Amino acid sequence: MLLGLWGLERGGSMWRDESVTWQVAHRQLGALGELLGRVDAVHGLYYLLMHGVFGLWEGGLWALRLPSVAATALAAAGVAAVAHRLCGERAALLAGCVYAVLPLVQMYAQEGRSYALVAAAVVWATYLMLCERWAAYTAVLALGCWLHEFAALALLAHAVTARRSPGWRRSAAVVVVLVLPLAVVGVRQAHRQLGWLGRPSWQDWAAYALVGATALLLARGAPRPLVRVALPLVLLPPGLLMAVSLINPWYVDRYVLYALSGWALLAGARLAEVRAVRWPWVPVGAAALAGLAVWSVWLRTPEARKDDVLAVAAAVRERAGPGDTVVFMPSRRREWLLSSPDTYAGLHDAALSRSPGASRSLQGTELPPDRIRAALLASPRVVALLDPADQPLDPYPREAVKREVLADRFERCSVTEVRGARVAVYAHPGTCD
Repeated sequence: MLLGLWGLERGGSMWRDESVTWQVAHRQLGALGELLGRVDAVHGLYYLLMHGVFGLWEGGLWALRLPSVAATALAAAGVAAVAHRLCGERAALLAGCVYAVLPLVQMYAQEGRSYALVAAAVVWATYLMLCERWAAYTAVLALGCWLHEFAALALLAHAVTARRSPGWRRSAAVVVVLVLPLAVVGVRQAHRQLGWLGRPSWQDWAAYALVGATALLLARGAPRPLVRVALPLVLLPPGLLMAVSLINPWYVDRYVLYALSGWALLAGARLAEVRAVRWPWVPVGAAALAGLAVWSVWLRTPEARKDDVLAVAAAVRERAGPGDTVVFMPSRRREWLLSSPDTYAGLHDAALSRSPGASRSLQGTELPPDRIRAALLASPRVVALLDPADQPLDPYPREAVKREVLADRFERCSVTEVRGARVAVYAHPGTCD
């Protein structure tokens, strides 16, 4: 828990996925339900939870991230409980600690998204499976699946461990039935949800190969009951999701964060066998700990995420005057200001047709190209929020007309690089001063 609380505000930064959580969780329940009928149903239960958190406490970044910190602590305790049942106290302590310090686990322990909660649910479902407490197992795993439907991939790993148990087969069937409505809606929304994803990159495959290979090495000589629990968790959920993503790109490592619990179980068990460290391994261990410390510090900085919506909003406040026009290029970057409503409210959004709330969407809907052109031409001064220069340009007509009007009819007065974004100020020729 203390590891998660360390540097929780990340220098006062928030990236765009967390901004989605913040602005959606602040909607009224009716509006939230209307949104989930169109998009993001996969995160619906998490948004409802966060709606309750913000209803009880408007604690800013702390309220946004504390549920993930608590869930990660709970998951680490669950890893320790599984290891204790299979290998004893020493392995339990070490496995729980290994899980807590893994860089990817630390990253999502401090993120206002559902992935740490999903990992906690899967880990404790694994423990309940070992205890053969099938009603509790069903409830906890179903909860994890409703927090994110890809938690259902844990059933594949559990099938290897408990496939001969009639109790597990009944529980697995109930979990599938309970999650099926969310899965149907999720598949229907997948083209909106995951359209930005590509097929797994070579870096994804390399990371999977590295984690899998080290898990196989750790499994050699480890207690067989532990291997039957841990190794399927490491290999099967991410492996299947990556294979499916060769056809339908759905893979992101955070969707199967819980797979790292299997790796931590194996590492903890093998570390528990070590009674003395011989000299050649001392500098290796020291270097590994130093590298982990540096990485842990970096994860708590704004640079550890793709962008910083609060820094973007601050840059806009410094450069925009009351009533200035703002335009988002592309439109999905409207998210950069939605979590700073005071800043956004003072600007005229030239392309906006209907707000996110009115359109039951995440970023709102935009006007047709001809009306965007007219609104921009009528604006004496425009603040444009742009992706970094190395990002591809959206080919859609609405985005093309924004670029065309600003390039042909305006002069760029300034451009400011912000983490993951650019804030450019445009004015009619000769009026920049």
